[in-house]
Amino acid sequence: MKDQTDWKLATRAIRVGHDRTAEGEHGEPIFTTSSYVYASAAEAAARFSGDEPGNIYSRFTNPTVRTFEQRLAAMEGGECCVATASGMAAILASCMGLLQQGDHLLSSRSIFGSTVVMFDKYLSRFGIDTSYVPLDDLAAWEAAMRPNTRILFLETPSNPLAQLGDIRALADLAHSRGCLLLVDNCFSTPALQQPLALGADLVIHSATKYLDGQGRCLGGAVVGERKLVGEEVYGVIRTAGPSMSPFNAWVFLKGLETLQLRMHAHSNNALMLAQWLESEPAVDHVYFPGLASHPQKSLAERQMKAPGGVLSFDIRGGREAAWRLIDSTRMLSITANLGDTKSTITHPASTTHGRLSPEQRAEAGIGEGMIRISVGLEDIQDIQADLAPGLGAA
Repeated sequence: MKDQTDWKLATRAIRVGHDRTAEGEHGEPIFTTSSYVYASAAEAAARFSGDEPGNIYSRFTNPTVRTFEQRLAAMEGGECCVATASGMAAILASCMGLLQQGDHLLSSRSIFGSTVVMFDKYLSRFGIDTSYVPLDDLAAWEAAMRPNTRILFLETPSNPLAQLGDIRALADLAHSRGCLLLVDNCFSTPALQQPLALGADLVIHSATKYLDGQGRCLGGAVVGERKLVGEEVYGVIRTAGPSMSPFNAWVFLKGLETLQLRMHAHSNNALMLAQWLESEPAVDHVYFPGLASHPQKSLAERQMKAPGGVLSFDIRGGREAAWRLIDSTRMLSITANLGDTKSTITHPASTTHGRLSPEQRAEAGIGEGMIRISVGLEDIQDIQADLAPGLGAA
């Protein structure tokens, strides 16, 4: 029998973390309890002081959440995982645990709009400065680093432009300056990309997206080495409480079981849709790392197992044409969420990145004619047929 550390990804996604109880259950149980009972006052004191391992309070110790944490850590190849209430809570907990007043955070410009707001509006109130550079310009990253830079942060592939960051090169740069590299792996998941193996220090997840896979629950996670995640980030969760619920953790466990199958199916559908969109006269440009026309396709092939399920494209006619196409769809779901079995369509400039200023959107390359599709698992011919009338009218 192989040790769990030798198991392949698909096996880890199904088997890791479940400590079967005395009831002999086959499926993972949901521990819907807020607190835990101790055999004595002495045992309670030992738990709270940390002298004895075990459950204390479900804000920071819960068996179902722990199963999810152990499973995701095993899939990412990390020592430790801390689950959070959302993907944004994962980013916030990481920053609160690893930064302090006077520190500098260096981020790629191509990130989720709410992350920009968090960095610029909220972290700045506590004396943490953030600056932004093009994701794919290594020289710009190096030039923007300061003596007080502590974290390099990026999404790769980026939202919504599908730009890539060279994780290994950025990890080398970060470590040469005594900094940490944090990678948001939401779009790829460990099924397609494993940033820790490429040198990243922490991996961020919005479990709401592909880890769930069916748009049911909110959650997030941070994965990395035990001291950074198990002490610093965990300390924020224990104290401040942006915690994952046991029920949501159970839902995400079920999502992880099929993650590898789904991610490759999403990728195949997305590639076929991207190739089809490239041939449409109304489309100016398609952003998808699996296309031969993508300027970073070779990097995608080096650090990703497949290109993922999210693409964007520019349609001629600006916002009016983009909204008209979106409104013409009858099957695709008009929602800003992604990573669902159902295909979703949105206008980034007025939704996911609507809180950015026009200047910030222009710097990030997000135009009024851009449309983002999270390609689901429907038949590709039906997805194309739903888009065709709107494209024809553009």
